Amino acid sequence: MHTTLWIITIIAAAAYAAGGSTMLLMSRERYRSIGTTQHWVDEFGAGHLKVIGTIKLVGAIGLVLPVATGIAPVLTPVAACGLALFMAGATTTRFRRSEWLYMAGDIVYLGVFAFLAWGWFTLPVS
Repeated sequence: MHTTLWIITIIAAAAYAAGGSTMLLMSRERYRSIGTTQHWVDEFGAGHLKVIGTIKLVGAIGLVLPVATGIAPVLTPVAACGLALFMAGATTTRFRRSEWLYMAGDIVYLGVFAFLAWGWFTLPVS
């Protein structure tokens, strides 16, 4: 179970670090043009997108760094809880926009973060 948690944690953190970095480094227009799933950015200002990118990047760091260093490892499941809540917000945005297929993907991410929170809260850190 410990290995499974680490694998999922690293994959999720890498995905969110890449996504957050992309949002921070690209302009709003360029970010919107990178794929068909990014039309939600029309509902947010450039400042909001930078905050969203920062949340994703800090969340990704919070998933890995505490448990990897052994310094305050309880912060890893807390970060997973925060990212699950973040994905609940993303799911709400997809719901409002009637983007059902993309919303299903957001729900999968929400489930992944809920699983990571449960796993890191219940499994003793070794």
